[in-house]
Amino acid sequence: MSDLQYFDYPGFGKFARENYGYSQAVRVGDRIEISGQGGWDPDSAPGVFSKDLKTQIAQAFANINLALKTAGGKGISQVYRINSYHPNQTPEAYRFMKENLEKWFPDHRPIWTAVGVEKLAFEEMLIEIEAVAYDPQVS
Repeated sequence: MSDLQYFDYPGFGKFARENYGYSQAVRVGDRIEISGQGGWDPDSAPGVFSKDLKTQIAQAFANINLALKTAGGKGISQVYRINSYHPNQTPEAYRFMKENLEKWFPDHRPIWTAVGVEKLAFEEMLIEIEAVAYDPQVS
């Protein structure tokens, strides 16, 4: 797997790699895959979370954008797939997801799978979002 490139943004991204052994993004040919992003402050290490679901969802989308740019992508507009994980499946959680999908993707609608889970990696996490982006490399 030596041809894969792994990336971590400063702050929480580097902290996660050093303390939990995983990367925030990996480039696989013309794709960039983003590990599950929570609503943590990306500059914090360990992660600091808002207690507000709406804020965490908005921050998770911002963290996806940051991870993509760190991996050499142009940003979240390249995302074509979203998987979200919800310990509390409520109408408001899906409303906040929809608001962010519309905000971050004004020109297209990525495919989206939402999954209910018992809990996430950190007790403070109210959302986790994975993403896959298309980023063709120019030869």
